[in-house]
Amino acid sequence: MANSRLEILKQLAHALAVQFGDCCEIVIHDLKNTLNHSIVYIENGQLTGRKVGDPPSQVVLDAIRNSDRIQSDQLAYLTKTDTGRIFKSSTVYIRDDDGALHYILGINYDITALLTLESSLHSLTACSGSAVDYAGSPRRITTDVSQLLDQLIEQAVELVGVPAPLMKKEEKIRAINYLNDAGAFLITKSGDKVAKYFGISKYTLYSYVDINK
Repeated sequence: MANSRLEILKQLAHALAVQFGDCCEIVIHDLKNTLNHSIVYIENGQLTGRKVGDPPSQVVLDAIRNSDRIQSDQLAYLTKTDTGRIFKSSTVYIRDDDGALHYILGINYDITALLTLESSLHSLTACSGSAVDYAGSPRRITTDVSQLLDQLIEQAVELVGVPAPLMKKEEKIRAINYLNDAGAFLITKSGDKVAKYFGISKYTLYSYVDINK
């Protein structure tokens, strides 16, 4: 059943890619595959530089971490790449017959050129004010797990608002629990990197996670 479900998803992914053209990336993640290589199918991967065998994005980590609480798909939100391209994205959760989350179908439509055109049109028609700004903060699409972990650490530091070397114990606990909630420790050997970044031992790291349990 799982294989037939994957084949149907691949068929759908190909149809969507043909329908919307080379500005639309369609990607399938297998959450029961090795986490560091969750992508099992992709169309127009040149848009983000990803390929089959690449790791998950932060959206996928969030899904794994919160699979029991996810009630509905995430539709029409913004993501971005390190090169500055902006996508209108949707995430569709595919479950097995027993309700377990198995696949994720991701749709990423490149709207960078459309935003530029929108901004140009706005500057022509507006009587005052600045160029149009898109709502929300786009999530970055990463291409490897090390980059994803760096992104999560950066978000944790921004949340606390204090550079890691200057953080007090309570601030480190807050940052590390953010990383835990974001699924950072699902990434292989992430504990070593996080502990080194915050200047603590791995034992202390995991004791900080336990504090808020």
